[in-house]
Amino acid sequence: MMRWAKNLAMVLLLCGAAGCATVGTDPRDPMEDFNRAVYGFNEAFDELVGKPVATGYRDIIPGPARMMVRNFFSNIADLWIGANNLLQGKPLDALTDWTRFAMNSTMGLFGLLDFASELGLEKHDEDFGQTFGRWGMADGAYHVWPFLGPSTTRDSLGMVLDIYVDPVVRHKPRGVRTAMVVTRAISKRADLLDASRILEEAALDKYVFQRDAYLQRRRSLIHDGEAPRAAREVPRAENEAGEVQPQPQARPVEAARLTGPGRQCGARERGAAARGARRAGGGDARGGCARGLKRGLGCFPSSYGSRPRPRRRQLRLARCCSPWRPAPQRNPRRRARRPRRPASR
Repeated sequence: MMRWAKNLAMVLLLCGAAGCATVGTDPRDPMEDFNRAVYGFNEAFDELVGKPVATGYRDIIPGPARMMVRNFFSNIADLWIGANNLLQGKPLDALTDWTRFAMNSTMGLFGLLDFASELGLEKHDEDFGQTFGRWGMADGAYHVWPFLGPSTTRDSLGMVLDIYVDPVVRHKPRGVRTAMVVTRAISKRADLLDASRILEEAALDKYVFQRDAYLQRRRSLIHDGEAPRAAREVPRAENEAGEVQPQPQARPVEAARLTGPGRQCGARERGAAARGARRAGGGDARGGCARGLKRGLGCFPSSYGSRPRPRRRQLRLARCCSPWRPAPQRNPRRRARRPRRPASR
């Protein structure tokens, strides 16, 4: 078993060294040319072997039997999922995982039935790559390994440990172990048939789409769905300390530029003048409007508010700038007009 793990680690290192000669445009993917070549190989193998076998497995094996196979391997994975939760400082989640394993192994008929989920025990998804990420290890470069798919430098180290401690891989005899490994791989590929169909229909560049989706998903898993924004996602208004920089605001335009003297104002200026009238004049539309104009809140230049106006001028401004019309007042000095005589027939 140790010899097999050493050979796998050596293959990963040689593949990484072979890709160091190529340089990609994305800083997260410095070996993009090499990764695209491996990705093309994996796609060809999947089209020839993986997808047809998974499709036949889904069409032949009934749904309840496929669910039992899925539950069996998921129950075995709960052992080391709990260990990783404990290493990440989440003892309650680790206790939940080990409780799930104990209940499903006994009452769930060796894990064929997910009895723990029916009781409300949550299923987790942890591995050594996420544990290294919780400890502060950076992602490293993005890689695509033959038959294993996308990964990063940190997740590749974690994947070697995951494979080494996997109870299915360490099981003996060899024939049973090989059958279990192949069955688990076919079951996983059958669960992803619909996702691969959506990927082929939606993505223009499947490699870029899968790379971005993998990196975002791993980041979300490491932080339990509460991942902080990456450096490339921080808006320009925020500085390095995380403080939001104030955006430059437009300079206020003077009232004289908006409208000239003697012109009627719009709804915004009338509302501003009315508010100034209420604040300054205590509800008097005529005097308040003039005092509001003195503060530069009306549609006329503020210089007009500094000199006295005749009564007719104030009344005209009040009708223009106030949201209501003041009641007309009769001048007592003015002689009342005589009523018109009815027209003679």
